[in-house]
Amino acid sequence: MKLNQLPELQRREFLRRASALGVAGAAAPWALNLAVMGEAAAQSAASDYKALVCVFLNGGNDYGNTLIPFDAASHAEYATIRQTLATPRDALAATALAGSIGGRQMALAPQMPRLKALWDAGRLGVQLNVGTLVQPTTLAQYKAKSVPLPPKLFSHNDQQSLWQASTPEGATSGWGGRVGDLFLSGNNPSTFTCMNVAGNAVFMSGKQAVQYQVSTAGAVPINGVTRSLFGSAACSTALRSLITADRTHWMEAELNRVVKRSVDAQAVLGTALANQAALGTVFDTTASLSNQLLMVARLIAARQALGAKRQVFFVALGGFDLHDLLLSKQPLLLKQIDDAMASFYAATVELGVADQVTTFTASDFGRTLTSNGDGSDHGWGSHHFVMGGAVKGGRYYGALPSVSVNGPDDVGQGRLLPTTSVDQLAATLATWMGVSATDLPLVLPQIGNYTQKDLGYFAA
Repeated sequence: MKLNQLPELQRREFLRRASALGVAGAAAPWALNLAVMGEAAAQSAASDYKALVCVFLNGGNDYGNTLIPFDAASHAEYATIRQTLATPRDALAATALAGSIGGRQMALAPQMPRLKALWDAGRLGVQLNVGTLVQPTTLAQYKAKSVPLPPKLFSHNDQQSLWQASTPEGATSGWGGRVGDLFLSGNNPSTFTCMNVAGNAVFMSGKQAVQYQVSTAGAVPINGVTRSLFGSAACSTALRSLITADRTHWMEAELNRVVKRSVDAQAVLGTALANQAALGTVFDTTASLSNQLLMVARLIAARQALGAKRQVFFVALGGFDLHDLLLSKQPLLLKQIDDAMASFYAATVELGVADQVTTFTASDFGRTLTSNGDGSDHGWGSHHFVMGGAVKGGRYYGALPSVSVNGPDDVGQGRLLPTTSVDQLAATLATWMGVSATDLPLVLPQIGNYTQKDLGYFAA
């Protein structure tokens, strides 16, 4: 029986499972490029271009030393709670953010002057106290366990998955990939809809869209096909024929079809990148995150050659699980974020697409406001950045939590109870990408639990 003769549900399940296996590991790099298993899309083909870029901070970034109370009274409360971890107030003058919220002034970490400049220019906003939720939840409801709560709170793997997919570890699709699902048919080919420069991430897998993984150097080739095998061009040709030729068995036929598509996609991407003019924007090529975002910028520059109208990108930086050595390690990580994101925004300006690219940060969770002596422990809500030419920047979104332990926003040790959900953040970004209100539940099944589905990052 051929694949197209299978019952539709059986066929789709085979394809879904095949794609899940294809992104399982680096041992089969060709299988990481399976981005066109399904071509159907629910949205009308877009005439313009838009891209969404997720910057994931693996390990749980410490919110307390990223966005810091600056007015004298709030800083004094913060310093009393943080003890050995507090950033001195006189180190924050250069990164103090203009304006106030609730009568309080905040500052970015001293290592983030370039993002502060983007705030001043109205291109960077701060989403306050956002995190995983099932529905809006009060502190009283949390303590009474009278509403459903996210499972396995404070667990790295599960909270990463909840951020990226709205379900705990074991999820097979994420909301970035589900956004991609709705735009597959508008991209020709659809292979390059969801592109990951950081390895495998459930955020980028859709119900139909499969993440196309690249390295900071470009596409991952099958070396025996793209160059001579054992010093023999004939061997290389034989291998290509073996893994791409038509087959009579439906499973072999489907596998070879996907491999051929991967080989063809690698050639298209390689040519598109090779034909590009070098970017004038300077990136720190000694830093991982900068290199990843440089590749995203190059991929965006190649959007016409890649046939892309809507794209979702994923990059990541690790090292944020700082139970100790926070004061020595987090500043270096924050500097990487500052340099990489600011350079990336400058590159979008250079490419003339600043209004068409929105970048946001995400992380497993925030951390405790209290110090454990040399670091902070797993938390819940956190503060995150939204950046782009279309963003109404220079402002805060959401509610600024109190600087307190056992206060109105705290479930213990300065762990913030989120007042904004990841679903609301995701819905705002998905709507900007062009997802209709009707289709939002396809991307975010729990979005119906929230009255406010648009947080207002973008002008109407």
